[in-house]
Amino acid sequence: MYQKKRSLRARHGIRPFLMTLPFLIATLIFSYLPLYGWRYAFFDYKAGFKLLDCNFVGLKHFLSLFQNQVILNDVGRVLQNTFAISLIGIATSFLPMLFAIFLSEIRNRAYRRTVQTITTIPNFISWVLVYSMAYAIFSVNDGFVNNLLVNLGLINDRINFLASPNNVWITMWGYGTWKGLGWSSIMYVASISSIDEQLFEAAAIDGASRMKRIWYITIPSLMPTFFVLLLLNIANFLNNGIDQYFVFQNAMNKAKIEVLDLYVYNKGIAGSNISFSTAVGMLKSVISIVLLFIANTASKLVRDEKII
Repeated sequence: MYQKKRSLRARHGIRPFLMTLPFLIATLIFSYLPLYGWRYAFFDYKAGFKLLDCNFVGLKHFLSLFQNQVILNDVGRVLQNTFAISLIGIATSFLPMLFAIFLSEIRNRAYRRTVQTITTIPNFISWVLVYSMAYAIFSVNDGFVNNLLVNLGLINDRINFLASPNNVWITMWGYGTWKGLGWSSIMYVASISSIDEQLFEAAAIDGASRMKRIWYITIPSLMPTFFVLLLLNIANFLNNGIDQYFVFQNAMNKAKIEVLDLYVYNKGIAGSNISFSTAVGMLKSVISIVLLFIANTASKLVRDEKII
């Protein structure tokens, strides 16, 4: 009997392991194996040469970040852009939760599903297509907005919205919010569906209005999910990505749109300075890990719950 129970527990333990094994292998291949390329940061590597044929320079590229004033100013500018865009994203991280709440309050199921589908689809549109749409709307010569403003007599000279360095942080946040709002709200929609309906029924019997039910039941029930996602966003403070900023960058707005990930690409691939960009990428990864553990410690102190 004991052997039978032991065999049953073993089978139940093996099955979850086998189910997660493909994901573990994918994580190993795509997340940990590329870390082998960090060795380029310790050499003066030139594309086309073997790594061992290049000079070993140790911490030269790391020290240049602090000793070279030109590089220091450049990195400072890039970090300013990164921090500003990330802070705007964190300050408005409540929007997907708010959208999910409003979505759940729509009584017509067909209309609610239509709204959710329409707002989720942009997440699957590539940033190249997003830029194409933005170009059709805001371009100088044939853009819808410029044509409308000129025809209405509101402006005489056309405005080059896409090349202007003004308000780049806000516009990048706006494009990102439009693209990801519906997708980001899915987790909150799932959390709302798990709230006990008896709570809403009891509140309605006690005379609570719809807004009070949202304020005293829905929002407190979503707070754990919100704080976990918020802390993960803080941990990813330096990870803005590259796709969005790469397609929207140009010579006019580069000073304001270049975030850390785009800076690494521009220096490493476009500028053929692979060793230096690898060093910057390494420091970014280390800082992100530190932020993750700081956020985890803060979560433990404030909410008595860990995220990892």
